[in-house]
Amino acid sequence: MKLFIMIGSINMALAVAIGAFGAHGLAGKVTEKMLQNWNTGAHYHIIHALALLAIGLLMSKINGSTSLLNIGGWLIVAGILFFSGSLYAMVLTGVKTWGAITPIGGVAFIAGWILVAVTAAKHL
Repeated sequence: MKLFIMIGSINMALAVAIGAFGAHGLAGKVTEKMLQNWNTGAHYHIIHALALLAIGLLMSKINGSTSLLNIGGWLIVAGILFFSGSLYAMVLTGVKTWGAITPIGGVAFIAGWILVAVTAAKHL
């Protein structure tokens, strides 16, 4: 539980810094489409950093089996890395094939959210 709150907090700080870098450091240096990709990555990054905070708090509320919630949290971490990370890499390198990794992160997000829902249905 504490670990996901820490990871979520660190990711919130990173997402804010990355978003600011996109707005101030990339504007005028990359195409509008690439800037939109960056912003999409930052947007999903911040949403899922908040999700990690919520998962940590849910784990502290559930005094029992949190294994599905734990797996869900790690899937969301993987989603941040694969989804947002691939978009950041694509924009910074100009290599559009990084975009092929993005859907893997999307699937990780979906699976993570499903496990959060299953945990809530069982324990809340």
